[in-house]
Amino acid sequence: MNAPYTRFMAFVVFMLCSLLGNAQSNQNITDTINRKWWKEAVVYQVYPRSFKDNDGDGIGDLKGIISKLDYIKSLGVDVVWLNPIYSSPNDDNGYDVSDYRNIMKDFGTMDDFDALLKGMHARGIKLVMDLVVNHSSDEHEWFKQSRSSRNNQYREYYHWWNAEKGKPPYRYSLFDVNHDAWRYDSLSNAYYLHYFSRKQPDLNWENPKLRNEVYGIMKFWADKGIDGFRLDAFQFAAKDTTFPAFPKGFEKNFTQYYGMQGNLHGYLQEMDREVLSKYNVMSVAEGAGNTFEDAHNLVDADRNELNMAYAFEGVDIARPEGYSIIHLKQVFTKWDSAFAAKGWLSIFLANHDQARLVSRFGNDSPEFRAVSSKMLTTFLLTMRGTPYYYNGDELGMTNAGFSTINDYRDVQTLNEYQRQKNIGADLPAYLKLIAFESRDNARTPFQWNSTTNAGFTTGTPWIKVNPNYKSINAVAQEKDINSTLNYFRQMVKLRKDNLTLVYGKYTLLDAQNPDTYAYTRELNGKKLLVLLNFTNKTASAQTGMDLGNATVLISNYQKPSKNGTLMPYEAVVYEVK
Repeated sequence: MNAPYTRFMAFVVFMLCSLLGNAQSNQNITDTINRKWWKEAVVYQVYPRSFKDNDGDGIGDLKGIISKLDYIKSLGVDVVWLNPIYSSPNDDNGYDVSDYRNIMKDFGTMDDFDALLKGMHARGIKLVMDLVVNHSSDEHEWFKQSRSSRNNQYREYYHWWNAEKGKPPYRYSLFDVNHDAWRYDSLSNAYYLHYFSRKQPDLNWENPKLRNEVYGIMKFWADKGIDGFRLDAFQFAAKDTTFPAFPKGFEKNFTQYYGMQGNLHGYLQEMDREVLSKYNVMSVAEGAGNTFEDAHNLVDADRNELNMAYAFEGVDIARPEGYSIIHLKQVFTKWDSAFAAKGWLSIFLANHDQARLVSRFGNDSPEFRAVSSKMLTTFLLTMRGTPYYYNGDELGMTNAGFSTINDYRDVQTLNEYQRQKNIGADLPAYLKLIAFESRDNARTPFQWNSTTNAGFTTGTPWIKVNPNYKSINAVAQEKDINSTLNYFRQMVKLRKDNLTLVYGKYTLLDAQNPDTYAYTRELNGKKLLVLLNFTNKTASAQTGMDLGNATVLISNYQKPSKNGTLMPYEAVVYEVK
């Protein structure tokens, strides 16, 4: 047998072994994990009012989103979570729905929606929609009927307290100027309940007719072909309709009294039977209750309720004065531990209800904005759970820098300012606080380019554009291989190429280090090490590993540090032996 033939046969055997080895490896992964598309997805949240305006009225719309579908596809994401687009008087930017089967005129038409869904599916992108059914708008026909008479057939679609019984037991409202969740209505001499704004009366989930209405709405959209539902504020949906008095000061921990009450799990199981189990859809509720038991009851597969938990403990850590890295590690580690064997989590640090990611958890100064944004991206895309990423954070968009109350549009911010004014509080201090934490910081228009209004609109934008758009925008970052945008794309690809980052075991290292976050992800013999410096100084992580033979998979510096010593806001992902 001649040498060339021998070498050829050896190569064939090597390739066959490699292919069989890869097949065996994939089979091992399939055997050891319960693979689901929604577990492996990266979710990209689109805030339609601020994403892209097509018709020049200053408000983002569905045709604007359609025009940017190729951009969304280029990110590598799998799912778009679209904030509410239903008909609404817009008291709370669409979270006050007046017609669940129609499109808000500001956003376009149902034909536009159908085109959007078709365009997404053609690009392999799934669509998850907000389902806002803890409350409706007070301009919904149900509420108009409900308040018209105590004998109206829609009366029990909402929570009413007849005035002759006296004033109802106090309930805290998140958005009301007086934080009073009961609003007197003279038409029927009764109070209605609203946990949020006065124009958002709470729906009565204890009424089976109301529940059936909701299931019909869900089927309407699922039959159109959408791929999932995000249930807004749903942990608050069930109530004790005897409305017992709560202890004084309960509002300081209102979720304990509002969350996961009554027969909420029974309603979700009914929802699963009636709708969710009949469609291949993803489901997630805003909030995860008060305990790990609450969260597991929501999402464990044998409960037949929802796919994943969306817990707020991590996102609530950031403060204007800073936050503890040790605390951040403790929170994410305990949640991972609680769901290591059963259930599934969402991983996020930002959304439409939070200020900008890099301004809250990173460093938005010109020196560190890009590198700290990349570090946070690395964290979100290397943790176990389904990552949610808010539009604009891939550019490292920052807080708005608003200085007067006139700059704000958010009902929660404006009502709280009025309350602070009414009680004679320190208004400059409040303005300083909301400059850091107001939701409007995340709602400024998407920064597409350096032209007028950041390329968002040819008209007057509904809320001011962040003035730093000339230097922070998508077009500029497309041209820069080292931009935060291109780093995000690389991180998404890394996650997709490594199921270890989706399903692998998470182990925290160097737990008491106040500056760095280090952990490993392991699956079927493959081990990845993630090192993150959360500070603006050089810091070290003690991993107990020799990184001499480790392979760098990605780094947010062109020359990654070695031996665990990290430059400011450095992030490195290694494959280790």
